[in-house]
Amino acid sequence: MRNFHQYGIDTKGRNSGKIKTICPKCNDTRGHKGDKSLAVNLSEGVCYCHHCGYKLYVPDDAEERQRKQRQEQLRKVSQLPSHFRRPTFDPAKAKLSEKLEKYWTQERCLAQNLLAELRITEECTKLPGNNEIENCLCFNYFENGILINTKYRSALKHFKMVTGAELIPYNIDAIADTPECIITEGEFDACAFMSAGRKDVISVPAGAQSNLTWMDRFVETHFEQKKVIYIAADEDGAGQALRHELVRRLGAERCRLVHFGPGCKDANEHLIRYGAESLLITLAQAEEIPLEGVFTAEDYREDLRALFENGLCRGADTGWDNFDANCTFETGRSVVATGSPGHGKSEFIDELVLRLCLRHGWKIAYFSPENSPVNYHHAKLIEKLTGLQFGPVPGMTEELYNHSVNWLTANVTHILPGTDACTIDHILEKARQLVYRRGVRILVIDPLNRLDQQLEPGQTELMYITSLLGKLNRFAVQHKCLVILVAHPRKMNRNTATGELRRVEMNDINGSANFGNMSDYCLCVSRDDAKQLVTVYIDKVRFKHLGSANTDAKFVYNRLNGRYWPCEEDIVHGPDGDKPGPVNTKFDNENWLKNIAEQGCLFN
Repeated sequence: MRNFHQYGIDTKGRNSGKIKTICPKCNDTRGHKGDKSLAVNLSEGVCYCHHCGYKLYVPDDAEERQRKQRQEQLRKVSQLPSHFRRPTFDPAKAKLSEKLEKYWTQERCLAQNLLAELRITEECTKLPGNNEIENCLCFNYFENGILINTKYRSALKHFKMVTGAELIPYNIDAIADTPECIITEGEFDACAFMSAGRKDVISVPAGAQSNLTWMDRFVETHFEQKKVIYIAADEDGAGQALRHELVRRLGAERCRLVHFGPGCKDANEHLIRYGAESLLITLAQAEEIPLEGVFTAEDYREDLRALFENGLCRGADTGWDNFDANCTFETGRSVVATGSPGHGKSEFIDELVLRLCLRHGWKIAYFSPENSPVNYHHAKLIEKLTGLQFGPVPGMTEELYNHSVNWLTANVTHILPGTDACTIDHILEKARQLVYRRGVRILVIDPLNRLDQQLEPGQTELMYITSLLGKLNRFAVQHKCLVILVAHPRKMNRNTATGELRRVEMNDINGSANFGNMSDYCLCVSRDDAKQLVTVYIDKVRFKHLGSANTDAKFVYNRLNGRYWPCEEDIVHGPDGDKPGPVNTKFDNENWLKNIAEQGCLFN
């Protein structure tokens, strides 16, 4: 059912079909009151007024529930974890020494009034740089007027922030409702633009780094409505990496790249050397992102030089030594995985993407209808993460369970089939939003045949598959993601002499040889129960620096926790005689979440 009445639309008691009725937007202003100019499709919820052009979509009850659920999920995500610690702002500390104010105005050339406006304080504290007490200039991070964090900076350029406090952008309240904003790499650079007259300026909280999880909570509220975003990162290598990630998250079409000229690596240096008016000119001359799809060698000059000097580098590894020897991954690439039904394609891909996420911080988005309900899939992922069976078993403490759930919440998202058709365009649009809002770098579509394959008039299956693969490849390149598609093979015929099935190859995928032709990687998972082995055939790796095609890696599948243990195949001597099987198995039942907390990454 759709509630048309809450929008002021009289349906005359009908709930299906098409009607014409009075338009709630323009009827009061019209000379001919009561003219039925509003066309309403009661079944689809679409309304259009032929007089004023008013358009409206009325959701049904299920859509309304989903909307409320999304709002509730967003509310929960926006709530701060309980472990975040907030410092207390002490106005008494805002009384600054003459030495600090001279440093601020004479050496940094910053407006003196900003000290009070930004509520900058001065404090002596012990810093990790030399483990001694130093006098610090304190940048206080406020949100909605509440102190969230403080960065302490000494004259020796030693830094620290409040332990356990949330990372948020500096001066975030200043861009709450502005059409533009400037993002700098440091607080002094933000203050430089403020000294030049701009107020809509923020700084990233922890300098130049590619991990922008601090941004997730502010994307919808503070960045989504921006028309122009100036990226004013430093001109060094780390600043360029930050610039690229900000552009990826915020969208190239509205970002402008600020350059500070020879001899100036950041905004504050430019202010000191050339003054406030010149600093504002850097905004006016900010570089637009080049047109998509149009490039020359000049656009790649720096990357080409780095490639020339450093050579091609291996991609991201998984921690499976036998697999990494022949296959490593880059974002901007597509993977097709196949194998006979029941041979563990999805199980293997689950562990593959978890390893990439744990090891390299690549967040994951799934469209996986076969892993429904999602709680079942979460349970399988927790088994792989902890090395323990899911449930109140020895070792699975309440703390570990909660840690696992929190880790999945932060790193794994599911795109669920809803009332909308699950076409490839629908899935990729949801994934695009997740790249924007959550920083997703891996998209798994598992399996292909659960997509709604809506062929255009006159379009053949081959044409449809070619178009679909092209869309996946473009998405991977445009959004710097690793896209993994799980596809089923066609029916395999048995060998008439032996009765055995040959192993699946990439050209056996149902529908088209283009699955192998158009993908960057092709993996085939094959399980041999007689040998107790799982073999992952690496049938294609497009670029030789990333691996070698026509190779394989062998594993033992651990049914207790769903993990794949690397092994070799040889003759195993057993009570039932000699037969081929796994040897030199590299067992791993460690709690990966504990390892990542202690070591910073997996399998170091």
